Amino acid sequence: MPFWAHFRRTPDLSITLMDEWEEKIELMAKATMVDDVTNLSGVPSWTLVLIKRILEIAGTNNILDVWPNLELFIHGGVSFVPYRDQFKQLIKSPNMRYMETYNASEGFFALQDNPARDDMLLMLDYGIFYEFVPLEDVGLPNPRCYTVDDVEVDKNYALVISTNAGLWRYMIGDTVKVTSKIPFKIKISGRTKHFINAAGEEVIIDNAEKALKIACERTGALIKEYTAGPIYPNSDRKGSHQWLIEFDNEPNDMAHFIELLDKSLQSVNSDYEAKRYKDLNLEAPTIISVRKGLFYDWLKMKGKLGGQHKIPRLANNRDYLDDLLKML
Repeated sequence: MPFWAHFRRTPDLSITLMDEWEEKIELMAKATMVDDVTNLSGVPSWTLVLIKRILEIAGTNNILDVWPNLELFIHGGVSFVPYRDQFKQLIKSPNMRYMETYNASEGFFALQDNPARDDMLLMLDYGIFYEFVPLEDVGLPNPRCYTVDDVEVDKNYALVISTNAGLWRYMIGDTVKVTSKIPFKIKISGRTKHFINAAGEEVIIDNAEKALKIACERTGALIKEYTAGPIYPNSDRKGSHQWLIEFDNEPNDMAHFIELLDKSLQSVNSDYEAKRYKDLNLEAPTIISVRKGLFYDWLKMKGKLGGQHKIPRLANNRDYLDDLLKML
């Protein structure tokens, strides 16, 4: 950050740079709750951990009782969709604003310049040259690759960058959807390695987030964390998808929630809809509601607590699922 920002930041750098995450969260909570915090920047999942710990210490359920002038959360790193309702419950203010940024160790790529839209303006003058590989070409020996002039709106691409820091045609690992060309705007739609394609359905994170949002809105459910992957077909069954979900507020009727999730996925992904037709290729998904703290414990076991580490949302294998199921 610029030098002048350090005069108005909290907590102290000695806390910020700590490696031991659980001790760090405790010290962050105690240090920041006595300050007049007006804005937050961070990854939604870990920011929630901090806010909830502050609320526990303060004995309240509204962070405005601690930070009455809080008005802005600048977020990035993971999709905000699963976390938005949780933030609204903890920050009970009609004036609270949420703005997304798209930055990584490799560069700063985009920012939400219009709070009325959920896409971001691609920064074309930050010393980064962008190329776009169609999602279906990822992994091919000679994939097609387009510049900003040649991409199509509403199509998913893997992002490739060359930077003045020395990276050359580096695939960042994210997939984006172009929403506008003038000005050039994008939405992060997923990860090049995070998808489910058990039967040609090509479900990406953007599909999953939209379907979960619909299911939650219609059932009053609230999701803290989730991951999903394939159940492989065998002689006794067809393939399907399995979801592990940690609910903050579990739906009263899980069967109805599963039905809504399934129908919503079909509505946003025509390939999934085709594979689900009369259960010919894929059977209905299954959901296991897991205990509170399971994902946190899994990250801790892996030595991956902290802001740079995220729950893998989708995978085309059962590595994450089987790992987590062993801990139940």
